[in-house]
Amino acid sequence: MNEETFNLSIRKFLKHVGVSSQREIEHAVDKAVEAGTLEGTESFPAVMTLEVDGLNLKVEFDGKIQLE
Repeated sequence: MNEETFNLSIRKFLKHVGVSSQREIEHAVDKAVEAGTLEGTESFPAVMTLEVDGLNLKVEFDGKIQLE
């Protein structure tokens, strides 16, 4: 196994997930604020599930998205 290749591929994947997830959340919030279904002061529980086929890995991460 090449540790450098392994670590770089994990970092690339996590960066993609982070950037894409943030964009999706921001879009959903903007859409809800425009529709009048959010005031912009709410907070939401959030769950991210990481699954890696071939490793039998499934892990959930819990957090909170706060608008104010």
